[in-house]
Amino acid sequence: MAASKKIIPGFRFSLGITMFYLSLLFIIPMLAFILYSSGMGMDKFISVVTDERILHGYYVSFLCAFVAAAVNGFFGIILSWVLVRYDFPGRKILDGLIDLPFALPTAVAGIALTTLYAETGWLGQIFHELGIKSAFSPLGITIALIFVGIPFVTRNVQPVLRDLQPEAEEAARLFGASEFTIFKKVIFPELLNPLLTGFALAFARGIGEYGSVVFIAGNTPFETEIAPLLIMTKLEQFDYEGAAAVAIVMMLLSFMVLLTINGYQRYRLKKEGIAV
Repeated sequence: MAASKKIIPGFRFSLGITMFYLSLLFIIPMLAFILYSSGMGMDKFISVVTDERILHGYYVSFLCAFVAAAVNGFFGIILSWVLVRYDFPGRKILDGLIDLPFALPTAVAGIALTTLYAETGWLGQIFHELGIKSAFSPLGITIALIFVGIPFVTRNVQPVLRDLQPEAEEAARLFGASEFTIFKKVIFPELLNPLLTGFALAFARGIGEYGSVVFIAGNTPFETEIAPLLIMTKLEQFDYEGAAAVAIVMMLLSFMVLLTINGYQRYRLKKEGIAV
């Protein structure tokens, strides 16, 4: 029997609530960005968003967010695999720690990471002896973004990995497939879509992250300045139009990346014959 579509009564009523809610969260704020920046004119808008310092802020934010999301994609699968496939003492505690970045205030996380990865910190001393600058560098920004982004990948992959039926793996073993081949041909294709979703969420979070990054970044112009910091700087200078212009570009670039990832996911689902 088909699922009922009238649990919430009335299509118009539920659609109205949906549009109202989305308007408060997305449409009105986006229109506010456009309204603020519309008063500056196209020439000034282009001049602001293509300023060399702003462009470098985009570069740092997007590059560090992409690298952090990629690292989380790799280790997120490993974490999910360990938490789902193995039973060991302290597993539930470890599973709960995955959500710590959600509960911990971002400023607290930033201060803690800066303390750990500074030259005199527990972990920073190791990097310093190897000649690697961790805190107050792009590496430090990436580390902070890895910390805040790991739950997105792990929590997307875990349910799918838990629901995988063992029959396909057992059948592959009977035909003589190696464990690596089983993972590559049987398991990983099922994990790819949730992995891409987790990657996209971690990447989006990293682009706009401010609190956990601002302390460990060092905020050196043309080196470790992130785009959200430049927006905050413009707001402190009461340059609301400039802040809105930078925010619009970040929003458009983020939307393009997320749209590309979602488009690839839909392509894979259609290729597999799954209705979307």
